[in-house]
Amino acid sequence: MAKNIIRIGKKEKKYVEEVLATQFSASKGINMLGRLEKEFSKKFGIQYSIGHTNGTATLHSALYAAGVRAGDEVIVPPLTMSATTMAVLHADAVPVFADVDEDTFQIDPKSIKKLITPKTKAIITVALYGLSPEMDEIMDIAKKNKIKVIEDDAQCFLGTYKGKMVGAIGDLSSFSFQGSKHMTAGEGGMVCTNDGDMADAVRKFSVLGYAGVSAKVGKITKDDIQNPNYERHVSMGYNYRMSELCAAVSLGQLERLEELVDRRIAVAKLFTEAIGDCSWLKPQKTPEYSKNSYWAFAVRLTHPKISWVEFRKKFMEFGGDGIYATWKLTYLEPMFKNWNLSGKEKVIEKTYDGKLQNFTEGLCPVAEKIQKEILAFKTNYWDWNRAKKQAEILKKTIKFYDKR
Repeated sequence: MAKNIIRIGKKEKKYVEEVLATQFSASKGINMLGRLEKEFSKKFGIQYSIGHTNGTATLHSALYAAGVRAGDEVIVPPLTMSATTMAVLHADAVPVFADVDEDTFQIDPKSIKKLITPKTKAIITVALYGLSPEMDEIMDIAKKNKIKVIEDDAQCFLGTYKGKMVGAIGDLSSFSFQGSKHMTAGEGGMVCTNDGDMADAVRKFSVLGYAGVSAKVGKITKDDIQNPNYERHVSMGYNYRMSELCAAVSLGQLERLEELVDRRIAVAKLFTEAIGDCSWLKPQKTPEYSKNSYWAFAVRLTHPKISWVEFRKKFMEFGGDGIYATWKLTYLEPMFKNWNLSGKEKVIEKTYDGKLQNFTEGLCPVAEKIQKEILAFKTNYWDWNRAKKQAEILKKTIKFYDKR
């Protein structure tokens, strides 16, 4: 039997205590963020890693480094948490929604190809539920059209695609350390890239445009700030730098990352076995050349006589912890339906000469279809017996409907 796991353990607490012992004095030179960034780069095989306050700030910085500016178009999937699109709006850019694959739930390269215009500056892919999109096709499309690819890997840690680490394939990648993710500090995130110029741009953009920071340098020096003639800000930037406390917890989590990811994969295996040969629950398809890190175990409910709500209710009646729905498609959220984008709608209107994009039903038919079907079971069970019980309850729920 698999052992139980502690979500936050001794390593995380040790590093937090090291930070607290400094009384937050920069002169102590502990630089926990620098340590985290160095080790994160090693773990993922990437040259540059730059810590951020959260996984939306990371995307905003990545978009800036990719050269996205006001009025540019960025292709995104609608089937994901809306923060991916919000980051595009933060950058004063225009989101263009590509449809998804019915089996993998990932952004569809064929749909991307149809949407590229002279205004397209970047593509954001999302490794939804822990699985990589078809990155070879997407990178080929991007290269031919001279546009950048940003991986949103908030839900995928240590996943692989054709032998390559997810997060080391696109021009830039973004990770989130929010509480539900594979590794967490409660909040936080990381931008990664192998391009030194883009890494410099990410750092400056995320640290107030300071002259003295760079890809490998996260803070300006005391000598700089004690000089009355020092010109601090070479460009406009945001205050997105990760705190030392978040960096401390993140470093402890990073050192345990294989254990944390392996647990989710093991739980997903339990659910897979529980489904067995059930024909009307269809798990997210993982191609043989990919490793799914299973942020969640997602399946499509395709039974014509069982509603999504009904299935979840019965699962919970049998003792299940609940089932998550996938997100409402971003362009069908009230902010788009009511055209309330906090002023960003003016950028879109200007870009399209007053003609609005058709952010209505029918825009991405495959995504619209499967969004209503997806059941997402949590995989972050640190108590193994509890995980096994949930899988047994799923099996019981399936049997209940098969007998009807």
